[in-house]
Amino acid sequence: MEILASRVLFEPADLDRSLAFYEGVLGLHRFREFGTPPHRGVVLFMGGGYLELTEAGDGAPTVPDGLRLWLQVRDVEAAVDALRGSELCTIDTEPQRMPWGLIEATVRDPDGLALVLVEVPADHPMRRDHRTTDSRPQA
Repeated sequence: MEILASRVLFEPADLDRSLAFYEGVLGLHRFREFGTPPHRGVVLFMGGGYLELTEAGDGAPTVPDGLRLWLQVRDVEAAVDALRGSELCTIDTEPQRMPWGLIEATVRDPDGLALVLVEVPADHPMRRDHRTTDSRPQA
């Protein structure tokens, strides 16, 4: 199977409230919009992927247990500080270095979807270039 593109699909209870959070608070930008009420949707740029928010027919969000969005940011402390005081989200965990070396904080969107904000410290293995400078095939 060849995967050509991907996105996370989410049906919030209130599309306009969620757009106020994802665009107004998080600062995501629109990629495209489609449909008309009650079947409209908005696709947002989300780093290297997309988040599609679509209207739920019954107004009930579909947040599966255990689902979280992993969002890498440059500075977790600054990101959490920017979200502090917003009525559209709650802060579950403050920034902390995890046993695997990343600095993480968890916030929740208006429907309770967990967003894991992640900072990759300069000394983390994800920052290291493991390629060799010798491009010749190894014997």
